[in-house]
Amino acid sequence: MLISKIIELLKKGRSNYISSNIFIETNIENASSIELAKENEITFLEENNILKDSLDITKASAIVISDHPELITRVKNKPISVIVVKNARIAFAEILDSLYENNINEVGIHKSAIIHEDSIIGKDCLIGANVVIGKNTKIGNNNQILPGVIISGNVAIGNNNIIHSNCVIYENSTINNNCVINSNTVIGSEGFGFIPDSGKWIKMPQKGGVILHDSVEIGTNCCIDRPSVGQTIIGEGTKIDNLVQIGHGVKVGRNCAFAAQVGIAGGAIIGDGVILAGQVGVNNRVKVGNNVIASSKCGIHCDIENGETISGFPAMPNKSWLRSSSIFKKLPEIAKKLRQLEK
Repeated sequence: MLISKIIELLKKGRSNYISSNIFIETNIENASSIELAKENEITFLEENNILKDSLDITKASAIVISDHPELITRVKNKPISVIVVKNARIAFAEILDSLYENNINEVGIHKSAIIHEDSIIGKDCLIGANVVIGKNTKIGNNNQILPGVIISGNVAIGNNNIIHSNCVIYENSTINNNCVINSNTVIGSEGFGFIPDSGKWIKMPQKGGVILHDSVEIGTNCCIDRPSVGQTIIGEGTKIDNLVQIGHGVKVGRNCAFAAQVGIAGGAIIGDGVILAGQVGVNNRVKVGNNVIASSKCGIHCDIENGETISGFPAMPNKSWLRSSSIFKKLPEIAKKLRQLEK
């Protein structure tokens, strides 16, 4: 893609294009990090990035930078094409989308796929090898269902979704539009519902479903359980990393982000814009407000108000946790002094 074409792309994009200087009109063949970029490659740099000294050694043909005086000054006299935008990271994301367009362009149903006669497949879909689609399933247009996917009966899938290899979509699941589900993830598996009775466990039937709203993306090896009745819901625009467990009946709001190994117990309610870092645990039936940020390994055992930043186990306000953690390593010495004072 020519640099001039990239500039035209960014002018129409979300990165707030500001200006550009084409040193030499070059065909950009690849994108790379600033320290590894070579000729005919494009890279990017944000303000305050620790790699900004790599500007002196980069061999990239073009660079996208944030609108920051220091960066603009440093690239001013360098033999490199420069594109200045408000948000260099968003611009680079848009460039990557264009440079590496989805290479799965074929459509059609592989001869080894097994599709129940009562199911409906929309237009321009790719149904890969060894896919199984059960009874009364409706699949919309422009979907990519890759090899080895199992879709049980009574499933509804909208348009423009990608379901990667070896995913399992259980009955009563709904996947709206523009979702991505990565390999080996399970949607709608049975919730962990058992009733104690005289030293034994009685199984609570799990007959509910799961709803993924528009533009949800889920990583590999995740499990989203269905409840006994009702729905487990993942809100529009939410992004879920690998190895995440979401229990039965959980309600997740819009535009949340959950990092790897997050675990959310059944019945929890997560607001909009919530960020849960790696290995955060959320207790059952807890309510987490909008725009809460929980740092890694945080244990959320009680309701959290809107806008809180929390840390620790059990969770507490981040500033309190920082003060507490600075004291932890001194506890043996403090305990020794207390014992001496008691004597």
